[in-house]
Amino acid sequence: MIAGKTIDEWVKQIPLLASIIQCQEVMWTQKPKEEALLSLPLGKQELEAAGQRWQRFASYLMKAFPETQKDQGRIESPLRPVKKMHERLHKSVGHPLPGQLFLKCDSHLPIAGSVKARGGIYEVLQLAEKLALDNGWLTITDDYQLFDQETIRKRLRSYTIVVGSTGNLGLSIGIIGSRLGFRVIVHMSKDAKPWKKELLRKQGAIVIEHPSDYSQAVAEGRKQAESDPTCYFVDDENSTALFLGYAAAAFHLQEQLAKWQVKVDEEHPLFVYLPCGVGGAPGGIAFGLKQLFGKHVHCFFVEPTHAPAMLLGMVTGLHDQIAVQDVGIDLQTEADGLAVGRASRFVGKWMEGLLSGIYTVKDEELFVRLWQLYDEEGIALEPSAAAGLSGIIRLYQSLAGQQYIAEQKLTQKINQATHLVWATGGSLVPTDEMNRYLQKGFTLISRSTR
Repeated sequence: MIAGKTIDEWVKQIPLLASIIQCQEVMWTQKPKEEALLSLPLGKQELEAAGQRWQRFASYLMKAFPETQKDQGRIESPLRPVKKMHERLHKSVGHPLPGQLFLKCDSHLPIAGSVKARGGIYEVLQLAEKLALDNGWLTITDDYQLFDQETIRKRLRSYTIVVGSTGNLGLSIGIIGSRLGFRVIVHMSKDAKPWKKELLRKQGAIVIEHPSDYSQAVAEGRKQAESDPTCYFVDDENSTALFLGYAAAAFHLQEQLAKWQVKVDEEHPLFVYLPCGVGGAPGGIAFGLKQLFGKHVHCFFVEPTHAPAMLLGMVTGLHDQIAVQDVGIDLQTEADGLAVGRASRFVGKWMEGLLSGIYTVKDEELFVRLWQLYDEEGIALEPSAAAGLSGIIRLYQSLAGQQYIAEQKLTQKINQATHLVWATGGSLVPTDEMNRYLQKGFTLISRSTR
């Protein structure tokens, strides 16, 4: 029984569930509500405050991580047009895919090489700032390069940061936390890649491995932090700090779109495709984009067919009260960053009026798309980051996507649309591991063309 109903009763009420439970590729859409932003406890004021905190830490980041100097201490990624990939996708389906296609390369963010560099690093910086200000180690008007001095690092060593992760969030927190001086403990699920655990240990973090899934790793981390007053838990399922760290990405994207002379308005819709695990990163980014672009941006999440946690929570309305295992889905996917059985406690509810839809992809498609992108554009992504590359196809080819376009009165505007794929990770993947991903994609394509 799930919320008082059998699975059969749920399927009868929501027929799409039958396909979800059978791990078939699906697309689900809804009508966004313009007033939804006004009902949320966070707004543009908090978003701007997050942007200001990033700016205060810019001098520290430039000193501690020289790779951020080219962006004046901002943890930011390129926005790239991918015309060759767009054409490849068009040829693969044999139908026009109107508009222009861009890739937001969070796969190449400095420091942690994934979208988690935004939320994870932001929350750790927020914690360091609070401790420093509360204890009088510096003032808000000081140059934050002071955080790179041994005096403050020594003081921060008496505090511990704990997090549960499938990989990339742990990496971002382990790298920045250790550099600031914190003791960092990362509880990692069975889905985490061995190279990510090894890299974390090299950074000085303590890695505790669990034979269970992501939710259990988070639960163990939370339990450990609760027993120690000097221990701070980064709660991927519930953190508004993580959420705001991701949301602040909208400001730089707005600048980048302007530089590429991309309009986002009534006649020029923007479609964004965001890989989704527990929901914090895509939820935060969608929130930020909605704050800046309102009804003119249409945000879609994408999940593996074997880990549709957010989709399951949204279509049933149960959010974190239902897990994929409750309906017999095995949570087996190569997309380790998306291998989550239960969605965030608050993100799903916040997305109820903001999100345009969710689609699911099979692992095989992830490998095919990452190979095609590398073949056409020379950009290497990890499997979970390639999930958004199928978004433009799903929007135009699925019945749900076509209905969404019609219902939103976008049919006459679709030729002026911009499609943006959010690439969430890949630059830190070891060469041999990346070669394995590419070889798998190439093999799958070769078989399909025989």
